[in-house]
Amino acid sequence: MALLSGNASTRIPTTIKRPRNVDTPRAAAILYGDWGTSKAYVIGLAFAVAGYASFWLIAAMCVLTALVGINYMIICRLYPDGGGVYASVRHRSEVISIIGAFLLIADYLVTAAISALSAFQYLGVPHPEKFAAAAILIIGMLNLLGPKHTGGLAFLISVPTVFVVIALGLFSLPHMHGAIAHLQPLHGNFWQNWAGFVGIVLALSGVEAIANATGVMRLDPGSTEEHPSVVKTSTPAILWVMTEVCIFTAVLGLAMHALNGLQIVNGEVNAPHAQGVRDYMLRYMGEIFVTGTLGPAFGHAFGFLVSIVFAMLLLSAVNTAIVDLIMIQFLMSRDRELPSIFHRLNKWGVPGLAMAVATIVPIGLVVFVKDIAGLAELYAVGVVGAIATNLGATATDRKLPIKTWERTFMFVTFLIMAAIELSLLIDKPNARYFAVTILAIGLILRGLAQERRMKKEKPAPETISPTIQATPTSPSGQTPATVLGSESILCAIRGTGRTLDFALKEARETGRRLYLLFVREQPFMTEEDAKRKWQEDPEASTVFAEAKQKAGDCQPLFAYAVSPSAAETIVDIAATLGASRLILGAPKRNALINLLRGNVIREVSNLLPEEIDLLVYA
Repeated sequence: MALLSGNASTRIPTTIKRPRNVDTPRAAAILYGDWGTSKAYVIGLAFAVAGYASFWLIAAMCVLTALVGINYMIICRLYPDGGGVYASVRHRSEVISIIGAFLLIADYLVTAAISALSAFQYLGVPHPEKFAAAAILIIGMLNLLGPKHTGGLAFLISVPTVFVVIALGLFSLPHMHGAIAHLQPLHGNFWQNWAGFVGIVLALSGVEAIANATGVMRLDPGSTEEHPSVVKTSTPAILWVMTEVCIFTAVLGLAMHALNGLQIVNGEVNAPHAQGVRDYMLRYMGEIFVTGTLGPAFGHAFGFLVSIVFAMLLLSAVNTAIVDLIMIQFLMSRDRELPSIFHRLNKWGVPGLAMAVATIVPIGLVVFVKDIAGLAELYAVGVVGAIATNLGATATDRKLPIKTWERTFMFVTFLIMAAIELSLLIDKPNARYFAVTILAIGLILRGLAQERRMKKEKPAPETISPTIQATPTSPSGQTPATVLGSESILCAIRGTGRTLDFALKEARETGRRLYLLFVREQPFMTEEDAKRKWQEDPEASTVFAEAKQKAGDCQPLFAYAVSPSAAETIVDIAATLGASRLILGAPKRNALINLLRGNVIREVSNLLPEEIDLLVYA
């Protein structure tokens, strides 16, 4: 953040890292919103593959899910700054990290598409692909405002989902005897069953979300930003979600066998009184089981409840996938692996082109594929490839502090995932073509970015500390003790309206030093952003120029900051300056935008020290 008066410029300390404010429940909710959705469609897909023997495939899938979950507890411990496979592999090999990143992009693209389509399959609307495309577009447009408070939203959605899943499991218990009676052994030889198992491996999707989120998790007691640890947040979050996913996917997968008369027709599953139940199997199970216990009225009501709850959870997964897609494109662009246009930000700090890609491609997938099974074929190569890359690179990195049993366990899991990936590449041509296409496009874009960089022939920017620190001075050369006093006022402004006029009047009448602060809020922070000056921001330049003109003889000091959290930065700077009063203008945004992006005044009020007075000018 730069502190200025006239043409003079100094810097004062301020944090530029993303705030670590995601606790265990919210971390679990973010993970559950992606990982926990798999049971909504994988159970029906399993029955379409193996019929009344599908439980054995589902059970094997649950075991693999547990293995991968345990490994990701280790990965989150080793990489507490987030980034997923892209960040964890990059120090080993830029090429492998790029491949892993584009495989992850392929996974997120299909995650958004399949989650949206499955949501409207559960709602039973006609032409669900059209509704899914519209939902993806709306969610993408909302993300232009920035991904704020998504953890809290995911938590609110996940809580009723867990209760509905538990209720469905309880209503299934009386039918377990019939399910076991209908249970059949696997048919065919090992390779045929292996192909069936590989066909439902998409249940693993979502686990990378937790590795991406470690950079915003709360630090463990005693750890610091220089030596971060988030084990006490990440490990319980993974354990909770993994336990729920494994146990209830297995229980509901077995309970499905109690349904009489299910028939497989051309990859679809038909019931005696319902056609095409494959993609909304949990809703159908709820209707049948609750009807048998409480009657048809309660059965239909519970089926409707299952539809609503899972549809909301699946749409939450769409949002998570789009946010992750935007983030990874932005990071790769800032690392100069993608053209710079992918990190050009709008006024809310969101890269517009990255958002467009994260929205348009999933829309195209749901419109042209229109089928859960078809999307599932595109799905698995990306997610399995990303997980295998992460596990393989971590297990073979001798510099990491991993115990021998952890390294062996992780390497064995990597071999299983590598075998699954090889099978997918051989047996799933559509998945192979999709993954290769995404990888080829990505490598072309990377080549264009490198070519442009070489033409500019500019040296790479120097690495700086995440915290800018220097001794502030005034234009007259005064010491910090003279400039930074208890009789100063800080006014955070975004325009040249009445709040600015009021702050200038207060400074003149009280004789206090006035600091005018302009915060450019953007969720994605890099080293270059920390060095940005107000002269490079047209909006800030306009505001400061008019403020200087209005101030006359009583010139204020100008302050500028780029931050992922405006509220935390305002409080940080107010405390650093030792301001006795903080002035904020009442927001002019409408109620919807306030709901989506949060209320800065409320956040500042919660964080501000008691010795600093908060004045809201409306």
